[in-house]
Amino acid sequence: MLAAVLLGLMGAPGLATEDRATPENRAKLEKAAEQHDGSGAKVYDCSWKSLERYKCPEWFRDAKFGVYVHWGVYSVPGQGCWYGRNLYDRQRPEHRHHRATHGHPSEFGYHDFIPQWKAERFDADAWLAMIKASGARYFTPCATHHDGFDLWDSPHPFSATRMGPECNLLKEMMEATRKTGLRWGVTTHLARNYNFFQTGYSSDPNGPKKGVPYIADTPLSRAFYHENHGDTNPKYPKNPSSAWKQSWSGRVTDLIDRYELDFLYFDGAIPFDTDDGFTGRNVLARFYNQGIARHGHDHQVVMTIKTARGGHGIYREGVATLDLERHKLDQLRDAPWQTDDTIGRRYWSHVPGMEYQTPDYLIDKFVDIVSKNGNLLLSLPPRADGTFDPEVHDILREIGRWNRENGEAVFGTRPWRRFGEGDARLTRSKDGRTLYAIFLEWPDGGRASLKSLARSEPAHALRVRAATLLGAGVSVPFSQDADGLHLEIPKRTNPYAVAVKLELRQPVESGE
Repeated sequence: MLAAVLLGLMGAPGLATEDRATPENRAKLEKAAEQHDGSGAKVYDCSWKSLERYKCPEWFRDAKFGVYVHWGVYSVPGQGCWYGRNLYDRQRPEHRHHRATHGHPSEFGYHDFIPQWKAERFDADAWLAMIKASGARYFTPCATHHDGFDLWDSPHPFSATRMGPECNLLKEMMEATRKTGLRWGVTTHLARNYNFFQTGYSSDPNGPKKGVPYIADTPLSRAFYHENHGDTNPKYPKNPSSAWKQSWSGRVTDLIDRYELDFLYFDGAIPFDTDDGFTGRNVLARFYNQGIARHGHDHQVVMTIKTARGGHGIYREGVATLDLERHKLDQLRDAPWQTDDTIGRRYWSHVPGMEYQTPDYLIDKFVDIVSKNGNLLLSLPPRADGTFDPEVHDILREIGRWNRENGEAVFGTRPWRRFGEGDARLTRSKDGRTLYAIFLEWPDGGRASLKSLARSEPAHALRVRAATLLGAGVSVPFSQDADGLHLEIPKRTNPYAVAVKLELRQPVESGE
């Protein structure tokens, strides 16, 4: 079946190594790359010193909440976004599921799901209406996952414009996002693709298919699965070929040059260890220079990377914004950061009957992250046809209601000198004239005390002059003494976290 899928692509462009920027855009990039700062140094080149000029822009620090999606060929079998690898691993339950449901992997492989992915009910405008109503400030869909199937008109043969949906899904998402006024970007998970399918070159050790490779090592199969190089490491490849590094770089650069990204994300650190991240650093410099070319000044685009823990490239503090997957910091961080997490309790992509997180859990996590100077990027799981489970709509509706009533306490805020105490989280307005106390749990009887606002504390100058319950707009009785600030919250406005606005007599800074 692979031949039937691929024969029509033999004349298609190969791996993305060419520069597809428009002449006008290329000229802007060249001009931007020649710009100098006050010391005479270029902004930006691929040196660590140059990349350390990166500064997280204010729009991202204000935005706090973003949404993305895990949607691709893997949505068809509906067993998680690692299905393309796990179906070939005899130790995995996905392998047993595949054999029972679809047959032997040598006869029905991952590529056979491509024609089944039609995205026939996809409506980008409906997606963005739902996402904007949740209060999200940026949308950054997964443009290409570990399986290497691109959602745009990539020069790589395996893309949604040529196969499966046969349309430019990413362009439709970009246009819908721009219409809503949200910031736009993409996440990329491509660097693992070189060894993602390597388990498929194994075979049954016994039985009627003994010795028959799950993936036949042919020129056609290598076009999608890569050659059999033996590196089955699930992390970044240990010794990627030069051709693969060029393909990775060319495809990500294609996104940068043609899709006007405000935001770019690597699912890991900077590729690749074998060249000290040089390939990846070139891409970072390209992205930053593209930001200069489009905006005319620096610090308007956001790059997020993860630490190199476990073999995910090279991490260098200060060259991009830190991203954490499914966990958060337990302390306040001076530099902005982001957690990416999924609305599902287990899965990132859609699985029939999957369980979802509760709005209460997600709102509490969001508030906690913001109090520590972070953002939350929440992943949604579309079905293969482009629709969502009712639970997704319900959860986003609840988050949106909370954000409309209490968003003043999170959006556009900055951290205070303490992120909180007990079940309370604290933020401050940028002008320092207001603190916000957000209680993750309803205080017993509506009575709460904040010891960090005691007059005996170093913050004794923080005299509160008024307290208001957000969402209700009613005054909150309070007193402030040597033991703390004492509040009597009159009523509960929602079943989730409760926010109280504290207006100060004198403005404060983050370090006070």
